[in-house]
Amino acid sequence: MTGSLRLRLFAIILIPLVLISVGVGLWRLGEARQTGKELYDNALLITALAVSRDVALADGDLISLETEALLADTAGGPVRYHVYAPDGVFVTGFAVPPIPIANGPSLTEPYAFFDAAYKGRPVRVLRLKYVTEIDGFSGPFTVTVWQDIAVRNAFVTGLALKALAVISVLILSTGAVVWFGVQYGLKPLTDLEDAISRRSSEDLSPIQRRVPIEARGLVDRLNVLFGQVNRAMQAQAAFISDASHQLRNPIAGVRALGEAILTARSLDAAKARAGDLVTAAERAGDLAESLMTLERARAGLGTALEVSDLAQVLRRTVADFQGLATRKQVQLRLTGADARAPVPMDATMVEEAVRNLIDNALLHGGPGLRSITVSLRGDQDWRISVTDDGQGVATDDYAKILARFGQAQPNAGSGLGLSIADAVARQHGGALTIDPVGAGFAVSLRLPRMRDGGGTVAASQEP
Repeated sequence: MTGSLRLRLFAIILIPLVLISVGVGLWRLGEARQTGKELYDNALLITALAVSRDVALADGDLISLETEALLADTAGGPVRYHVYAPDGVFVTGFAVPPIPIANGPSLTEPYAFFDAAYKGRPVRVLRLKYVTEIDGFSGPFTVTVWQDIAVRNAFVTGLALKALAVISVLILSTGAVVWFGVQYGLKPLTDLEDAISRRSSEDLSPIQRRVPIEARGLVDRLNVLFGQVNRAMQAQAAFISDASHQLRNPIAGVRALGEAILTARSLDAAKARAGDLVTAAERAGDLAESLMTLERARAGLGTALEVSDLAQVLRRTVADFQGLATRKQVQLRLTGADARAPVPMDATMVEEAVRNLIDNALLHGGPGLRSITVSLRGDQDWRISVTDDGQGVATDDYAKILARFGQAQPNAGSGLGLSIADAVARQHGGALTIDPVGAGFAVSLRLPRMRDGGGTVAASQEP
């Protein structure tokens, strides 16, 4: 049943109807028995009254033709009778009345119905007492009439069979209607399945078909899934394209330097080329590492985020850059990170984003760069700001530097620092923004605060 939605719906609808029908059938059988009992008891009463009237009118000698016809066939079967006088003397009818199966009714009752046995067969009996005068005898006369119970049972069985036939026809008709209704009702789903199966593997566009309200949520979730898969495939294609394009020149340079070493005319010339080769290889490695970091930041979307101390991450990251900053005669400071700052995040990727922002300031600050300030502020969200007093970036170049491999001026960097930070911010449901400053350059990374109750939260699904 769990393998077929049609059978499941069919069973869910039909089984309760069958159970209700069984209950109605049992109730109808009980009603038929009660109806049969009342009908046949009333027939016995009418017969007994007719016999008592004829006996009184004919002084116990004759039964009218009408009463004989009634006795011959009452409600589908013959009725026998027995009449005796007040002193117990037999008057007319069959000589021996039925014997009660259990204790019979009291002889003082004016009339009584009871079950008895007559010649070994179960019968239904009515004993009627009335006061009259017949052939000089005056007093209470007793009329006993009885009929085979098999007649009544045949009547009850007939009623039950008719009810069963009607109920069976209704169940079969309902089953056919339900099966057709389920087939017709599920047609939009089968049409949707057929439409999806005809799609090519490259077609990840949203499903635009009209579907019932009950299936709309499923289609919406499929469209969301298609969108996520499509974005992932586009990101993968973009990564492959970017990697092949950006690594082509460094690899060509490494190869050229290697060939230059082979053709060097002296050992000193070969050593010089070897130094250039090491530098070129390091740049190629840095570029490859930046590409991989960007891809990890983008691929991490939708993962679970653990609560970590953002202030500790910043203190560790700034400490790692102090040596490089000192060598470049740049003062690197951290402010606002004294107290604990719990944030649901991927600590490794957030640290990588901050590293790229600091490295970006050191690379692009220009010769006038003297200070870099990393600050942490907490209002509605946590905001990490990296501000420098360097040469800055023109407003018209903001879109350019936020793009992958974008640089306001040619530089040794990969052009991926801000792209990596932006991807990490989106992963956490935040954003990367460039802050307007009078001189220099400032960029902020916004991360949402921890929700009430702590624990982990789901990352953003933004592309």
